This record gives sequence, C-alpha cells and structure tokens, in this order.
Amino acid sequence: MGVEIELHAGRPVLNWDRSRPTLIRGSYEHGDALAAVLLGVDVQRQGSLGLVDPYGNTMFNEQQAHASLRDVPGLLQQCSGPAQTAAVLDLEGLLRSCSETPGSYLWFVGD
Repeated sequence: MGVEIELHAGRPVLNWDRSRPTLIRGSYEHGDALAAVLLGVDVQRQGSLGLVDPYGNTMFNEQQAHASLRDVPGLLQQCSGPAQTAAVLDLEGLLRSCSETPGSYLWFVGD
C-alpha cells in the first residue's frame, strides 16, 4: 500500500495516460510512509488530510491544499521515523506549491 501525489496545472482526468499533459511534478518515493501517516490522522482534529483515502484517489484544489497546510505540524509530531518525516515534508512542499498555483490540483493516488 502506498500513496503517490501529483501536482497538476488543471484538474486531471482520472486516467493515467490522459492526465500527463497537466502534470507539473509528482512524489512517488514516499508512498508507504505517507500512507502510514495518513492512516493515523484524526479527521476530527486534523481536518482535510484525514479525508485522503490511502486505498483510492483523492483530489484537492488549491484552496483545500492551502487549508491543509495548517495540519502539517501535527502530522510531523505523529511521525515515527525519518521516512515518515521525509514523506510529510514532501507533502508539505506539494501542498504549498498547489496553494500558490492558481487552478492547480493535488491528486493523491492510493494503492
């Protein structure tokens, strides 16, 4: 199980081949560690990142990405090692990039 994240310039088509033209960058190396952190998120306390489905696809627009940035410090406190910390820091960078790019989306691709 793992979660990959892709930043797209516009809403991607949920089809791997057809979504390539909108891809800005992706995060593919932290999948298992990120999934483990996201499974531990308390939706009541940590907001929208708790809505990311580690087993399916979840899409955030730039406003949702911006709102999710406030949840990152709590996620960092939950990390159980360097792999999870690296995953959350990568997530933070993608959330920030999405929130600063008008019309962009983050696509969380679950396993």
